[in-house]
Amino acid sequence: MELPFAESYRIKMVENIRRSTRDEREKWIREANYNLFGLKSEQVFIDLLTDSGTGAMSDHQWSALMLGDESYAGASSYFHMKEAIKEITGFDYFLPTHQGRAAENVLFSVLVQPGNIVPGNAHFDTTKGHIEFRKAFAVDCTIDKAWDTTNPYPFKGNVDPVKLEETLKKNNDKINFIIITVTCNSTGGQPVSMENLRMVREIADRYHKLVVFDSARFAENAYFIKKREKGYENKSIREIAREMFSYADVMTMSSKKDAIVNMGGFIGMRDKELFTKASTYNIMFEGYITYGGMSGRDMEALAVGLYEGTEYEYLETRIRQVEYLGNSLIKLGIPVQQPIGGHAVFVDAKKFLAHIPEEEFQAQTLAIELYKEAGIRGVEIGALLADRDPITRKNRFPELELLRLAIPRRVYTNNHMDVVIAALKNLYDRRKEIKHGYKIVKEAPIMRHFTIQMAPLG
Repeated sequence: MELPFAESYRIKMVENIRRSTRDEREKWIREANYNLFGLKSEQVFIDLLTDSGTGAMSDHQWSALMLGDESYAGASSYFHMKEAIKEITGFDYFLPTHQGRAAENVLFSVLVQPGNIVPGNAHFDTTKGHIEFRKAFAVDCTIDKAWDTTNPYPFKGNVDPVKLEETLKKNNDKINFIIITVTCNSTGGQPVSMENLRMVREIADRYHKLVVFDSARFAENAYFIKKREKGYENKSIREIAREMFSYADVMTMSSKKDAIVNMGGFIGMRDKELFTKASTYNIMFEGYITYGGMSGRDMEALAVGLYEGTEYEYLETRIRQVEYLGNSLIKLGIPVQQPIGGHAVFVDAKKFLAHIPEEEFQAQTLAIELYKEAGIRGVEIGALLADRDPITRKNRFPELELLRLAIPRRVYTNNHMDVVIAALKNLYDRRKEIKHGYKIVKEAPIMRHFTIQMAPLG
């Protein structure tokens, strides 16, 4: 008899969570103005809002915290982190930051000027926000296969070379760099193939442009390359990661994802001049260049997490749990982005609530219904996150309208996933009873979804 799959860790500490009543949840979500970000953590039973900073650190990471050197300048913890980054990514220069969007803020302060064009693969919210805040424009060059959630194409994060080349030809003097998100969050946690990374590098070299990786989930991307791309099945995750990064000039990282820490990030660079320019902004925005808004404890845990996050056994456990949730939903006929991505399952709200107009925000409606059903908090990856067009100020309605169920690392068991499956099945069975969506009552001018206030229609 074949042995069943089991987690590659033991649980040594637990946190109690409470089941609430539906009446309580309806009251709480109303008081939060129908914004799931506005809920208190104790009002949530299973929290799938994000996988960022929500993972469980290992015994080795907790032990490393005790080594934290809290010196303002030149802390030993900085050099431990530097060594780990160099070994895993190959970048000679780096700047620590307190998280990924801080890394974007520092880097884009150097690289993005008003009127610039930044091509890439489905820029995520903070990336697009930092670009548009600087009066520049993000141009999506993702392959069209990404927008068909039923298409099982294995690398839906890929950049379309034709779209990219056309953008470069039209806007060459306005483009300083190309950005690639690995894995691509906005297309459903979908990986980018090594072949595609190599192709982007070749195009960038022809046009003399930098290539920047948003690397929050680079290890998951490497895992998918190992599993899905011919010629990499016998390579280690770290070997694959090193080749991936060989095609980039710069990387930003929210270490709260694949380095499995609660706080931290960094910028990796090859060019000393760029490092020098970015250092000025790092000091202005984050702190000195040898801590960048992080404590020594944070840096020690991050260094250990980079090694743990690139271990095959850990990645297999992590991604197989995501697949368990996604494949179980597919068996029930619930529409999700296929194939299942790395960090989350993305429910296709356009298909789930096809009778709700897009102007009533289908994915947000589904997210609210799921919370009311079982106390499960997901997040909308759709029209709210897409924000308004910076010129016309009209709502942007993206190709995909998704409910993201992001699974924290080493936190939940498959029993929790079974609750999510049952709750979505209940909603799917009575989806026609959901008659109306929501309207916007109050919103911020940029990255509105974090603080938006809404009200039900009908």
